[in-house]
Amino acid sequence: MLVEQMLRTHPMHAGDRDLAHCVEACFSCAQACIACADACLGEEMIADLVTCIRLNMDCGDACLATGAIASRRTGDNPTVTRAMLEACMEACRICAEECESHADAHEHCRICAEACRSCETACRQALDASPALN
Repeated sequence: MLVEQMLRTHPMHAGDRDLAHCVEACFSCAQACIACADACLGEEMIADLVTCIRLNMDCGDACLATGAIASRRTGDNPTVTRAMLEACMEACRICAEECESHADAHEHCRICAEACRSCETACRQALDASPALN
């Protein structure tokens, strides 16, 4: 896992496996959300997917920002990191619910929902595992 290797080699902080998993899940989820929004734009019934597209874009942006902030180990900013992880969990939960409602008709929505649920769980585990974030 590249993220874990990078965090482990940082001169200011030792690697944190739960945080590394969270960062990786954030970036993976962002990619799934971007791809799902794009796939929705290609569907014939695009008007039925406007909310899904919007939530994909919101979730993808939240995941990208959270992954970037959680990757920064120089200095401490636990208040912002905690807030970002919590916001990311909420964005993932909402996006997953919307994508799940389209999963029977659109495979890309099913895959995106799974990525969102995985990211939501990874953010929760990172929060729970880090005393500095509680």
